[in-house]
Amino acid sequence: MLAKTLVIVESPAKAKTIGKFLGKNYTIKPSMGHVRDLPKSQFGVDVENNFEPRYITIRGKGEIVKELRAAAQKAQRVLLAPDPDREGEAIAWHLQHLLGLPDEAIRIEFNEITRNAIQEAVKKPRKIDQDRVDAQQARRILDRVVGYRLSPLLWRKVRKGLSAGRVQSVAVRLIVDREQEIEAFQPEEYWSLTAWLLPENEGEAFPARLVKYAGEDLNVKNEGEMESILHSLEGTTYVVAEVKQRERRKNPAAPFTTSTLQQEAYRKLNFTSRRTMQVAQQLYEGIDLGGGQGPVGLITYIRTDSTRVASVAQLEARDFLMERFGSEYVPEGLRQYKGRKDIQDAHEAIRPTSVWREPASLKNILTRDQFRLYNLIWERFVASQMQAAVMDTVTVDITAGPCLFRATGSVVKFPGFLKVYEEGRDGEDKDQEQRLPPLATGQTLKLQSLEPKQHFTQPPPRYTEATLVKTMEELGIGRPSTYAPTIETILQRGYVTREQKQFVPTELGRVVVALLKEHFPKIIDVEFTAHMEEQLDAIEAGKISWRQVLAEFYGPFEEVLEKAEAEIGTVEVPEEVSEEKCELCGRNLVVKMGRYGKFLACPGFPECRFTKPLLETIGVNCPECGGQIVARRTKRGRKFYGCQNYPRCTYVSWDKPTNQTCPRCGKRLVEKASRQGSRLVCPQKECGYVEEVRQAK
Repeated sequence: MLAKTLVIVESPAKAKTIGKFLGKNYTIKPSMGHVRDLPKSQFGVDVENNFEPRYITIRGKGEIVKELRAAAQKAQRVLLAPDPDREGEAIAWHLQHLLGLPDEAIRIEFNEITRNAIQEAVKKPRKIDQDRVDAQQARRILDRVVGYRLSPLLWRKVRKGLSAGRVQSVAVRLIVDREQEIEAFQPEEYWSLTAWLLPENEGEAFPARLVKYAGEDLNVKNEGEMESILHSLEGTTYVVAEVKQRERRKNPAAPFTTSTLQQEAYRKLNFTSRRTMQVAQQLYEGIDLGGGQGPVGLITYIRTDSTRVASVAQLEARDFLMERFGSEYVPEGLRQYKGRKDIQDAHEAIRPTSVWREPASLKNILTRDQFRLYNLIWERFVASQMQAAVMDTVTVDITAGPCLFRATGSVVKFPGFLKVYEEGRDGEDKDQEQRLPPLATGQTLKLQSLEPKQHFTQPPPRYTEATLVKTMEELGIGRPSTYAPTIETILQRGYVTREQKQFVPTELGRVVVALLKEHFPKIIDVEFTAHMEEQLDAIEAGKISWRQVLAEFYGPFEEVLEKAEAEIGTVEVPEEVSEEKCELCGRNLVVKMGRYGKFLACPGFPECRFTKPLLETIGVNCPECGGQIVARRTKRGRKFYGCQNYPRCTYVSWDKPTNQTCPRCGKRLVEKASRQGSRLVCPQKECGYVEEVRQAK
């Protein structure tokens, strides 16, 4: 008997979830991702024939295609249901060609894998959107042109195995440019002054910061100037000049887009972009919740640049808030969030498929990563639909001779969305909720102490995964689906490394960026790359031909490539020579960069193939055996610290150990990088000792 309908999706997990919703009249089969692509071993694009691509069945997918073809022949109807984006549309188009399906309404899409969404989708099939397919083809061919024409040049001129790409090269440039800014930065000294004051014989002292001197904004450059200010304050009276009280409303952050999810998961969960997307895909495709329910999609589609939320989901959230928190936490109208001007807005924001499916009820079902990410998405969405928080803020100006001090306090009057969630931040302190005593204009205050502090301006911070993704999104480099693979690629190629969660360019990265800047300025230009993304959007909108976009790019690119081939000589990447000798031939070993970080190798390669690990000592003795602590790397490139005597000694630490001991419990302190600078922290959690090392401006 013929199966009535065959539905083809990408993954077995999605097939299992969808099958539960559609019943016995449907057969669900996975394509296991892409089935057809440009050949790996050849260029695969006929430039002379208007950029006609030559697609082949991907190696290893022959049996899958054969099985899908047999299932299609047995079915009365075939529906193609890959992910609802350009890449998914292209997969559907390739399946249509390989399976010989008619040019009819065979494509279905859905933003969430729930019973209602799936059952509605199968009722409304449409034709494959050729404009969306063409936009994906243009991206794929552009990347092939750049990769297959530019990468061999780097192989010949710099080193074998290198690659260049439209997006990855610009990402490396951002990191290199930032490092050069840091190296060129000249720190400047400045001073601050805090007065600890209290009403006569009342309560605890509160801090007030010096903001003006002699009517001018504070700009104290050295100790001498600070001494002069302190001298002018001798014997002065501290008087409240003005008290300002106001009510401030703080609105919640918008629900997650792909970019903001990756940023927040990095800040709050320490997830890389790749890890975030892997776990989010599992939550989207479906988790078996037990109790006979079978797999359930817990969140909506994860590749989106929109903050839009379906009204049905907003109304469900309002019902939930009314029941859990009460009417005062529900805003008067449905919350709407403005997105950036250049967003595609093809899908709504990332949200739970049912707000009633609270994270606590799933804790024993989900893996630890799944639970933490689902909890983050659920809390962000719920908070985004809640009433604003209300803060009572007080600003007090205090005069003392020629000085004007200012104290600020903030108290939560009504928590609103803060009852559920507060957005993380990059490189700045959270709002300080400091209570001030009741103060009145003309009131005299008693000086408890003056606290002058020396500071130095800090260079711009290196990029973290969160700030790099944020910058790429703001500049229009890449799209939601490209951030994670771009970061993975530049790490794997050895163009950058991760040091204390920050990206640092390698010497190889610097050399490649310098070469591309000189000979291929457009390829590595931020504005040009962003413009190409706009062109791809225009193709999807049906406003421009994909072949025209390729033609306009290829002609000038080919000319520059020929010129560069003639002008560029062999580029040497400087090698760091160590004092250690090769145990086989006696040469000085050089530092090389491998998959898992730096190692020592003989410069006589290939005649001599001697290598050994590079033990980067940090000048600290092991607290357990007295040996040297060395920096090491995990297989994923993450830095950690261990004893040189491993495996005899198993001491290990993610944070950099120091020789200083905790004044409270005597444990060896470790150095932790924070958004405010570096801190010395006691590894004994029960102790909790923290000491600021340096302060960033």
